[in-house]
Parts: sequence; structure tokens; C-alpha cells
Amino acid sequence: MPEGDSVYKLARTLDRELRGRTVERSDFRVPRLATRDLAGREVLAHVTHGKHLLQRFSGGLTLHSHLRMDGAWRFTGPGRRLPRGFDDDVRLVLQTPGRTAWGLRLHDLDLVATDAEHTLVSHLGPDPLRDDWDPAEAEHRLRGAGTTPFVSALLDQRLMAGLGNVWVNELAFLTGVSPWTPIGEVDVTRVVARAATMLRFSALSRDAHQVTTGSTRPGEEHWVNGRAGRPCRRCGTTIRRADEVRGDGANRFTWWCPHCQPGPGPEARTVWDPNRS
Repeated sequence: MPEGDSVYKLARTLDRELRGRTVERSDFRVPRLATRDLAGREVLAHVTHGKHLLQRFSGGLTLHSHLRMDGAWRFTGPGRRLPRGFDDDVRLVLQTPGRTAWGLRLHDLDLVATDAEHTLVSHLGPDPLRDDWDPAEAEHRLRGAGTTPFVSALLDQRLMAGLGNVWVNELAFLTGVSPWTPIGEVDVTRVVARAATMLRFSALSRDAHQVTTGSTRPGEEHWVNGRAGRPCRRCGTTIRRADEVRGDGANRFTWWCPHCQPGPGPEARTVWDPNRS
């Protein structure tokens, strides 16, 4: 799933491709928005909050989307289009002078007045990649989660926005706790500061996207994430993996080193709350 830093990078790409251009033709391929038209509107900005993307247009209109597991954007030049094999995936086409943007498998599409954006994202917690980042508020919300397991609390976008599965697995390792240690038992201030630093570095780095070990060599980017059955980079203990609970956003695939991360096992998982996104 694209995480906050990935969506932030996408927003910068969309800025380079579309910002300042006027839409000549729009084509929404979702029933609820099929009759809406963005033609004649200038693309003003692309703003993110956690994993949510807000595309602002002239005339006070904002398009909201969420990439979820599979969303993406592609771009073509004058007179070009995507191969027909992509047709079933296209949810939105924005044609501008010299550049066409194709939104693929976009989720939660909605058009709202720009001054009403808050109605779509006000449930989200503080985001380290936004100008209004408030670490004290993020700490307060996470401490309030009390007995919620570390990884589940950090995946809850209402507490702190932008972290996804890669980050929460790596943060648990770097904090030296089991992924299922209650969030109230860790140094939340330190976790929030580290998470913010990691997200910002990843979002702003050209060559080290989601690298947590300091090595960009293929297969060396992470401490535990995706490394089940391989030796821990610190102690040599075999990395373990707990399978995801299907349909449960709080309990995704989880990797950890039993030696470097003492504490509860996956039996301490909590039940999914559907309002985490």
C-alpha cells in the first residue's frame, strides 16, 4: 500500500506534470462522478494528508482520492494514450495542453468545494509531511491508545497520519520492542520523532525511498520488513513473520526479530476498526 511519503512524492510528480495547466477535457469513469466536468479549470496544487491526495482546481474545487493498495497515475504526451490493456483500470482522464494524466484504480473519488476539504480528512491525525505538523498532538493521541499494540496504533491514521506497514514494522525493530507491545509502554515521544524523521527523509530523498538501514543496495534496505526466514542483521536470529488477518487493517503482515524485539506475540493482536484510513 502506498504510504504517506509515497503519496507525497506522487503529489510532487503531479505538480511537475500538471500544475499551472488548464484542463481541456476531463473524463470521470466512475458512476457517481460521470457527469462532472473539470474542463476550463486550472490545476493549482496537489496537497496530501497522510495517504490522501487533494487536487485543487481553480474555481474553488478539490478532487479527493486515495490510492489504497493499487492506485497509480500515468502520463502521456500529445496525441498519445495508454495501451488499451489499461482501459479497465482508468478512473479519471485529465487532458491538458501537451500532457494527459491517467488516474488508474483510484479509490474514494470525490469532488468538494476547496473550503470543505476538511470534511474528508478532518478525522486524520497529524502528518509529519504537512506544514501544520503537530508532534505534541500525535504523541497525545498515541498515548491515548494505551493498550493498543505498537503496530496497530501506528497504522491507525486517526492517531498519526502517513505511516504504513513498512514503516511500522521497521519502527518496532528500531524501538527494540515486539510489534504487539502496548503503545502506552514505549517512549512515544521518541517514536514520533523517529517516525517523522524517517518519513521526511524518504519523501524528500531522491534515491533512498523507504530505506531504513542506510543501504540502498537491493535486498538491504530494511531491517525486518519482508525478511522472514533470513538472519537478523544485528543478532543473526531468524526473522519471523505473522500472517495478516484478512480484511483486518490493524493486523497486516508483520515481521520481527524475537531476540531484538522481546515482548508479546501475535496472540496479542487487537480487532480491526474500519475507520482507520
